[in-house]
Amino acid sequence: MKRHVIFCILLVLILLLTVFIVRMGAGKTGSGETGAAEATASVPSAAPSPSAAPGTPAPTTEPSKEPAPEATPEPTEEPAPEVTPAPSEEPAPEVTPEPALPSEEPTEPPVTPPPERPNPGGYAQIDRSSPAILQETEDMGQAYLDQIIFLGDSTTYGMKYYGVLSGGKDTKQVWTPESGTLTLSYQGFATIVYPDDGSELTIREAVEKKKPAMMVITLGVNGVSFMGREDFISEYTDLVTDIMDLSPDTKVIIQSIFPVASHYEYLGSINNEKICLANTWLLEVAENTGARYLDTISVLMGDDGWLPQAYQNGDGLHLNTESFNLVLNYIRTHGWT
Repeated sequence: MKRHVIFCILLVLILLLTVFIVRMGAGKTGSGETGAAEATASVPSAAPSPSAAPGTPAPTTEPSKEPAPEATPEPTEEPAPEVTPAPSEEPAPEVTPEPALPSEEPTEPPVTPPPERPNPGGYAQIDRSSPAILQETEDMGQAYLDQIIFLGDSTTYGMKYYGVLSGGKDTKQVWTPESGTLTLSYQGFATIVYPDDGSELTIREAVEKKKPAMMVITLGVNGVSFMGREDFISEYTDLVTDIMDLSPDTKVIIQSIFPVASHYEYLGSINNEKICLANTWLLEVAENTGARYLDTISVLMGDDGWLPQAYQNGDGLHLNTESFNLVLNYIRTHGWT
């Protein structure tokens, strides 16, 4: 039993001695590493100053590394994208459309507008001695009007719109396309609404079917904006001669183009100077075909050379009820006897 106790005591002592030796060895190793680290840290300070303390260079080298990465990438990245795209993108779309608009506007009215105060005496005048002009007669009465078919453009369509003919707005005396307007250059193929049955027929088909006693044609106000004398006369002559061939007993009356008012929007294209010139061409067509010319413009144009404000429906081109009644009265008192 004693031996056993002694043995245990010895064993504990050996273990304690072993632990002591191990800890002593670890202490020496740590001091050796510390000395190596201090020797290493003293190397950079040796070049500039041998007398400097070993702990001084350590804080000096660390701050010199941090400013370098911060200053170089950050400032150079941000200014580049801000300055380059912003100014170059915006001016381009703003400058391009602006000049494009003014360059297109002048082409709307193609020719120089007439003077603000026109001189009607300076307009082209028809030859009033021409035998083709319908002269003043006694009032031919309502029956005379009721036999007439009115073929024309939007200035003719107004007769139906305002209901100034027999039958009012349901009159069968107005021949216009469904759109209500007709350009002279389309007369060869354009269709009109045939009021007797509502079908759409070409002008020639309608003439051959109806064979009217009398026709008053009012065309050309749109044509004066783009047609020259030769084309204008040619188109009108073809229409008149075809009507006469298809219906020899029909009396064909060519009515003057109506004047426009001073506030009409497109005076550069359609104005009273052009209209008066085109009316001389209409008289020429009447003289060459055996038709008659109706000088209705003489009761519609004011002394100042414009369609009076009281005679237009607001747009400066189309007539109103009052002026249409003037036209109808002129037709009744300038009859084809």
